[in-house]
Amino acid sequence: MSNKPQKAKTNITKITASSTPKPEVQPITKPTTPVTPAPAKPKTAKPAKTTKNSTDEKPLKEVFILARPFVAFGRYLRDSWREIRQVRWPNRKATWKMTLAVFIYCAIFMVFILVLDALFTFIFNLLLGIN
Repeated sequence: MSNKPQKAKTNITKITASSTPKPEVQPITKPTTPVTPAPAKPKTAKPAKTTKNSTDEKPLKEVFILARPFVAFGRYLRDSWREIRQVRWPNRKATWKMTLAVFIYCAIFMVFILVLDALFTFIFNLLLGIN
């Protein structure tokens, strides 16, 4: 027998998060009408894309030091324009609803601040003895 300590076996389970939710398990029930399976679509191999993604940034070439801010500003404008094109803008009705919600929230918050201001003014006037 050797005096070496024996290594305990451990079970390691790797847990990963997936973006697709798992389907819920539903109890199996017998169908009242016969179900025919849908014909399977033949799988076709997709051609591999060889084009480079347009969002990949090219490395900044070595430019004259005084031109670097202009190059960076140009890249900023280009990236900003790309982001603006991706925005899903609301329609007129949704815009008015959101605007009205903001105005109502501001009015309620303004009343809340005014009540707190009046309350604190009253308490300080009592403490300081000002009539």
